[in-house]
Amino acid sequence: MTGTQQVLFVQGGGAGTHDAWDDKLAGSLRRELGDAYEVRYPRMPHEDDPSLARWGPVIRRELADLRDGAVVTGHSVGGTILVHALAEQPPQSGLAAIVLIAAPFVGDGGWPGTEFELPGDLGARLPRGARVHVFHGLEDEIAPPLHADLYARAIPQAQLHRLPGRDHQLNNDMSEVAEAISPGRRRTRPPARP
Repeated sequence: MTGTQQVLFVQGGGAGTHDAWDDKLAGSLRRELGDAYEVRYPRMPHEDDPSLARWGPVIRRELADLRDGAVVTGHSVGGTILVHALAEQPPQSGLAAIVLIAAPFVGDGGWPGTEFELPGDLGARLPRGARVHVFHGLEDEIAPPLHADLYARAIPQAQLHRLPGRDHQLNNDMSEVAEAISPGRRRTRPPARP
């Protein structure tokens, strides 16, 4: 789709997540962004047992296919693996933005683990010039909202978005994410009434 801005959306982990859970997030993002954006939503291998070893090569292939100015976004552990892959080996093309949604922080203060542990200089390792946004629902019962604060410390240039009343799936509403990707865009639906 020439002339459209590309958005790579990396799913979260868990059995059936691609088709039963995160497809709603990808669909919401497509609706909110409209026809000017191409939202790519690849299926990750062994989604019920995510690992950097299995998901990393797929993410790197997807990154290699992106044009300059693309946006990359990852949900849950998909965000954790995406940001790890970006820090480990930045893509050749220039990214417009990196968006993490309800991503668990693995490392000091976050979840324990060695495979996904993020480097202390994470912010410095990310592609230069890319805006970084960290979204987290304050009602998230899977990845504690504190993890967003840990990302904000590890990535000083990140803009933190704490969303009251939103769960791990952001209640399947990606309007704020779309606004961060495309500031000033026209809404595809009227704002909710108070």
